[in-house]
Amino acid sequence: MAVGDSYAKKDFNIHFQSTDMTDLSLYRNIGIFAHVDAGKTTTTERILKLTGKIHKIGEVHDGAATTDFMDQEQERGITIQSAATTCTWNDHRLNIIDTPGHVDFTIEVYRSLKVLDGGVGVFCGSGGVEPQSETNWRYANDSEVSRIILVNKLDRLGADFYRVVKQIEDVLGANPLVMVLPIGTEDDFVGVVDLLTRKSWVWDNSGDPTKYTIEDVPADMVDLVEEWREKLIETAVEQDDDAMEKYLDGEEPSVETLKACIRKGTTDLAFFPTYCGSAFKNKGIQPVLNAVVDYLPSPTEVKPQPEVDLEGVETGEHAIVDIDKPLRALAFKIMDDRYGALTFIRIYSGKIDKGDTVLNSFTGKTERIGRLVEMHADERIELNSAQAGDIIAVVGMKNVKTGHTLCCPKNPATLEPMVFPDPVISIAVSPKDKAGSEKMGIAIGKMIAEDPSFRVETDEDSGETILKGMGELHLDIKVDILKRTHGIDVEVGKPQVAYRETITKKIEDSYTHKKQSGGSGQFGKIDYTLEPAEPGEGFVFASKVTGGNVPREFWPAIEKGFKNSMGVGVMAGFPCLDVKVTLYDGGFHAVDSSAVAFEIAAKAAYRQSIPKAGPQLIEPIMKVDVFTPDDHVGDVIGDLNRRRGMIQGQDSGVSGVRVKAQAPLSEMFGYIGDLRTMTSGRGQFSMEFSHYSPCPKNVAEDVIKEVKERQEKS
Repeated sequence: MAVGDSYAKKDFNIHFQSTDMTDLSLYRNIGIFAHVDAGKTTTTERILKLTGKIHKIGEVHDGAATTDFMDQEQERGITIQSAATTCTWNDHRLNIIDTPGHVDFTIEVYRSLKVLDGGVGVFCGSGGVEPQSETNWRYANDSEVSRIILVNKLDRLGADFYRVVKQIEDVLGANPLVMVLPIGTEDDFVGVVDLLTRKSWVWDNSGDPTKYTIEDVPADMVDLVEEWREKLIETAVEQDDDAMEKYLDGEEPSVETLKACIRKGTTDLAFFPTYCGSAFKNKGIQPVLNAVVDYLPSPTEVKPQPEVDLEGVETGEHAIVDIDKPLRALAFKIMDDRYGALTFIRIYSGKIDKGDTVLNSFTGKTERIGRLVEMHADERIELNSAQAGDIIAVVGMKNVKTGHTLCCPKNPATLEPMVFPDPVISIAVSPKDKAGSEKMGIAIGKMIAEDPSFRVETDEDSGETILKGMGELHLDIKVDILKRTHGIDVEVGKPQVAYRETITKKIEDSYTHKKQSGGSGQFGKIDYTLEPAEPGEGFVFASKVTGGNVPREFWPAIEKGFKNSMGVGVMAGFPCLDVKVTLYDGGFHAVDSSAVAFEIAAKAAYRQSIPKAGPQLIEPIMKVDVFTPDDHVGDVIGDLNRRRGMIQGQDSGVSGVRVKAQAPLSEMFGYIGDLRTMTSGRGQFSMEFSHYSPCPKNVAEDVIKEVKERQEKS
């Protein structure tokens, strides 16, 4: 079918609303992911236009893109929420999720990748492999998602397709399988040569994606095309022994055989078919869509999701993509829009009908499915049922959060639990008037349901509301949503770092809790060692008591007493990490000893012993990845050193230098402004949490002093 024909079909909505579409080989669940500003959202827009879903193209830089429908997205020109949308190409159904590129929102990327079968990694033709692309690529590798690559923005100054391909090999350690070559570069970029068919796709300058001609290979590119085509065939036939033998005997495989080999290699993550184009100029997008259909797996071709028990241990069962199996679905995103709460789910097995009752395996409660909808960015189409392989939204679910499994009440199971990192930065917010307080409570409740990496707590001393998140931008956006989406005027305190405390010495100690109050009293004696645990272990409890001096039934109470105390350290009240407690002896009373008595003993023991064990303040250290033009490298490194950063390495590329470092979060506030000033606006960076490390003495003293002053004020 010619592209023009598929584009001319306009009856998609009717096609979608029918619920008897069961051929899963025609489904593709894909995500589009990349670095900030590589052109993901623009690419999604072009795909929607080509597939007949939208008739007018919105531009990101005008703040009118279809999938960026939040005010905050339109203003900043970045995608914050993953928008899910559905369209059709060559009779295949594409469920597309446009993911954010900014580092503070990688949780969105991670969540989206969990439920996708394939992805399109977009790279900028001039910027190449940027810091965030690496993080996203790593996530996709962890989730074993098949991908194709689009090198975008080839119309830009300094764009170089071959350089980016080399970068993908060197920086990401990936194997890009080049499928097309660009015709012309920068302003002269007009189209691509398809290496399989040896045909050129040439677009005119009207910006209309359907206005192209299929021509022969330009005369000056014939040798180059043959060279790259040979590489392509050599890599592809490795996937099939018969094709390999024939090729070595001098017989060229047919295009069908090659396509089958490429499909197998893509699904097995042996290589990544690589395309190029300019989404903004509408050139080169059709071959990418054809590749999604030809090479990315359908829901039945990916490894089935393992089922786990409530502790997260695999049961050996899998959620098989089959409409007749019991229901298994994962809620991967909650969104509140103008119609109410939407829960996005991926159905792994079974089916859901409107009006069904399903079990949430996390809460143990059942929920009734009221309305099922298919999303097109922020519009929706009502459905009567959905089945394994679908990505849809359910309206009005009460207690379902991100990562919860919905399953059949008669045959329950849990899919892999989702683990989210702890926040590293917090700010205090308070509404300017009394009326705003209740509104703020409701708004924050909605925001927590939507974003599991966002936490909220109330400061007991001051009564302030503390917002916690993954970075400055993350919290900026949250405050912005409070102000604009919910209309709450709030005062914002300065950002606070999530410091922690630990111990540095091993000590032995003993504590006896005795209370006589007429009648039965309380008695519990514990002898224990307190020592530093391995970094990242958190709290570890062990018991070596023999001979029944402390009966086994009281051990959990002792563990609980210590564990609950760890929430407040002795230096400045920050939670205490990486402590190992070993119970080695003690004493009990046949009448007066109880679990409560031993729990109280453990709490008092904590307060007694921690100050003796060399308490220490530790701070979050961030992995920082900075891109800078060559002539500013010295300034950037000097500045990172001033921020107590440790330089870990630097790589020179064509367009500049990547500096990798580790630096304390407390020193990195406002870094983007300083970096832009140093590099005349060309610098970029990404930052993610790495580990906790001891604070220098002077920093620790300042932090403790500040905490004490805050407490006195309140």
